[in-house]
Amino acid sequence: MTAPTNHSTADTGYLCSVSELSERLGFSANTRLVLLSADLLGSSHASTEGAYAAVRSGLATGATLSIPGPWSRYAASQYRGEDVGVLLTLNAELDTLRWGPITHAPSLLDGEGGFPRTLEDLWDHADLEEVRRECRAQVERAILWGFRLTHLATLRSALQQRPEFFDILLDLGCEYRLPIRLHGVEREAEVGFPFRQLAVEEGVVIPDRVIHASGVARTDFEKLLSGLEPGITEIIFEPATDSAELRAADPRWSSRVSDLDLLVGDSGIAATIERALIEPVSYKSLCMLQRRS
Repeated sequence: MTAPTNHSTADTGYLCSVSELSERLGFSANTRLVLLSADLLGSSHASTEGAYAAVRSGLATGATLSIPGPWSRYAASQYRGEDVGVLLTLNAELDTLRWGPITHAPSLLDGEGGFPRTLEDLWDHADLEEVRRECRAQVERAILWGFRLTHLATLRSALQQRPEFFDILLDLGCEYRLPIRLHGVEREAEVGFPFRQLAVEEGVVIPDRVIHASGVARTDFEKLLSGLEPGITEIIFEPATDSAELRAADPRWSSRVSDLDLLVGDSGIAATIERALIEPVSYKSLCMLQRRS
């Protein structure tokens, strides 16, 4: 896809403005659109149950799947056609819940045989060809298991913050014709290269901004919603059911259970979204837009 050249925005200066993407989706230029994402499908039983509940019974408009997660095959067995993207996974930061590459990738292993715990360890030791092979294998396995993928994301933004890693992510987005979750333009100065511009120039559809909101209180979430800007904002949660497994594995378990309560159990949030004239959208819509173009 060749991005149009007759649009610009003070926020991005890029080839595809906020208003243009909204209008291509059939909304007015000043409409506030929101993607509500449930991350970490497949990383644990609690995460899988929580993510599916958030999509099926709650406000989430989609989920992301961690293929190396120990419960990813179970997640595939429970799939019913929901909006699911691949959360490309190259880290395993939890001490007691470990996972590793699905390909032969010695440079992606720490001393205990799993993925590195930190991004710095990954970036310092990873062989880029092994990264590319591992990421493609994760996408291919999701497709083989029957997922109709709608987008790509990357755990802890591991592939977004270094240009040599971002090249791999962008290549996959182009190859599979999938939108990519990318942070807003304000992060470009921090990481030192124009990842959003590079994606748009290649015809990849991306949200205008991304907000990590896992553990946010209800009142703060309502404030966040009321302050949304026009365009597409992705808000990320990590919902999970309360279980002994989750409590043993994740020190943030209570925040993740709260995410599920917020997305599924709080009927007032849906009313807040409606009153604020915010339109929920899905990555499936963005994927269709990218492929039509």
